[in-house]
Amino acid sequence: QVQLVESGGGLVQPGGSLRLSCAASGIIFRVHAMGWYRQVPGKQRELVAHITSGGSTNYADSVKGRFTISRDNAKNTVYLQMNSLKPEDTAVYYCNASSRWGDYWGQGTQVTVSS
Repeated sequence: QVQLVESGGGLVQPGGSLRLSCAASGIIFRVHAMGWYRQVPGKQRELVAHITSGGSTNYADSVKGRFTISRDNAKNTVYLQMNSLKPEDTAVYYCNASSRWGDYWGQGTQVTVSS
């Protein structure tokens, strides 16, 4: 059974930092591209950051220079380091794993940026 379990969300003040983690099980982690997406009520889920199985990364323009995605294949975990957070970063953040064998989602973790 495939599981993606996100953690690290919470309430943070503007300008603060959070690190999200997504622990994967039930998949061959190293062959999957991993992504972080976010969604606010009434809007479509949007890509925040993506890392291929080979380690290439790309980011949404709105988070470039502030967020960093990384992966640890030994721990089957992908991370999202979020710095200089803004109120508009408030959303539910979802982890995604994708490959030719399937496309999987975590349950999401809430990030709230507010003073």
